[in-house]
Amino acid sequence: MPGGGFAAPATAGTEFEARITPIVIISCIMAATGGLMFGYDVGVSGGVTSMNPFLKKFFPVVYRRKQTGDDSNYCKYDNQGLQLFTSSLYLAGLTATFFASYTTRKLGRRLTMLIAGFFFICGVALNAAAQDLAMLIVGRILLGCGVGFANQAVPLFLSEIAPTRIRGALNILFQLNVTIGILFANLVNYGTAKIKGGWGWRVSLGLAGIPALLLTVGALLVVDTPNSLIERGRLEEGKAVLRKIRGTDKIEPEFLELVEASRVAKLVKHPFRNLLERRNRPQLIIAVALQFFQQFTGINAIMFYAPVLFDTLGFGGDASLYSAVITGAVNVLSTVVSIYSVDKVGRRLLLLEAGVQMFLSQVAIAIILGIKVTDKSNNLGTSFAILVVVLICTYVSSFAWSWGPLGWLIPSETFPLETRSAGQSVTVCINLLFTFVIAQAFLSMLCKFQYGIFLFFSGWVVVMSFFVLFLVPETKNIPIEEMTERVWKQHWLWKRFMDDDYEHNFSGDMNGDTKKVGNSNGFDPSSQL
Repeated sequence: MPGGGFAAPATAGTEFEARITPIVIISCIMAATGGLMFGYDVGVSGGVTSMNPFLKKFFPVVYRRKQTGDDSNYCKYDNQGLQLFTSSLYLAGLTATFFASYTTRKLGRRLTMLIAGFFFICGVALNAAAQDLAMLIVGRILLGCGVGFANQAVPLFLSEIAPTRIRGALNILFQLNVTIGILFANLVNYGTAKIKGGWGWRVSLGLAGIPALLLTVGALLVVDTPNSLIERGRLEEGKAVLRKIRGTDKIEPEFLELVEASRVAKLVKHPFRNLLERRNRPQLIIAVALQFFQQFTGINAIMFYAPVLFDTLGFGGDASLYSAVITGAVNVLSTVVSIYSVDKVGRRLLLLEAGVQMFLSQVAIAIILGIKVTDKSNNLGTSFAILVVVLICTYVSSFAWSWGPLGWLIPSETFPLETRSAGQSVTVCINLLFTFVIAQAFLSMLCKFQYGIFLFFSGWVVVMSFFVLFLVPETKNIPIEEMTERVWKQHWLWKRFMDDDYEHNFSGDMNGDTKKVGNSNGFDPSSQL
């Protein structure tokens, strides 16, 4: 919040004037194509790894095991190399996100998205032309670098460019595109699996070039955010962009708040070290916990390996891919529900309702599989197989309107500007770390735990629901720069971590004494307009 003496600042309960302009909608749609690329990468790997020609070329051991059928139903695909094909992308993304934090802060959100598009295009080319496992893995690593840069920049871009009242809905465009990418990948896999000649998997991997190209072109067309421009000292340009995206000339209060937030941010020389300071712990703890819990719902285990999972349960090649398409469609539709409801019913209610729904569906799946599917026999039958698909869709739908999008939305809107880029970097890093862990371990866990894998994830759902109930505050319709005053200082636990002296320096005295802004040289944002 700005000091009280140099304009009419936004006070608690006051929203900055803003129209929903075409440039905001177009910019957000173009930026969110980064989610389309991410989703396609998530969805395509599971279908490709269930294709016999792909397995025969790169993973002959798994192919022979699958053909002979000697192993347990739950252990057909248990192979560390096969899991590395999926997980290497996320390990690379984890590393790339630290570089992305620097480029996001120093070069801007837009250029960081452009870098992501470049990595995606290079990775797609290598994967589609792969002749050996090394070439395949290098391609996945380049895709992972793209994921690291895109996941760092896109959520920040969306949160900063959107008007407060629809910030949640526009931010979830990223997650909606993730789900569309997964569905697109499942549809592509369903079609390419039928291509004769054994090269269908190349088409599946090569078609990732479409969302990669969309992201690159989109990054060339969008404007950078006012927050980013002001943070880099381009005040006049930032003010012009703010006027353009808000569709009004009455942008002075919001502009002054951004200038003051930028000034405070520049006083922080070590943003990652600053994240560990007491006043930033609530945001950091919640961001880390949300990313950890998001992965331990088990969603990516299902999304990565949906065709493999359904094949393991005895659905057969075509049926397993078809079932994966169904879950992908449910994923997309349910994310649309989140876009409609997130700024109306709030973040907490969606998270808590989904916890109950995910827990019940996972326990029911475990009971059915425990009774019907053993190591060597599969007695699911048509009716129980359909029930399993319905239960998985129930689970996927609840995740898609809650933990999926909100795991990204809440961290992107709660970190103050001085730690926002570093905070987003940590958020992406934790997400990719545990995505890598789940991707690398799931097939082995399925082999060892069998149906108990769903009980394992349902236990974590209970833990994370209690975490939300007691520790996650509501952030709907709160301007980003007012989170400290209106969210953290009002929470029963997190208010203890708020440093009044620091907050006083940041916000100034609302009674109008600008000398209390905490700047010894008498800084006045109006002098830089």
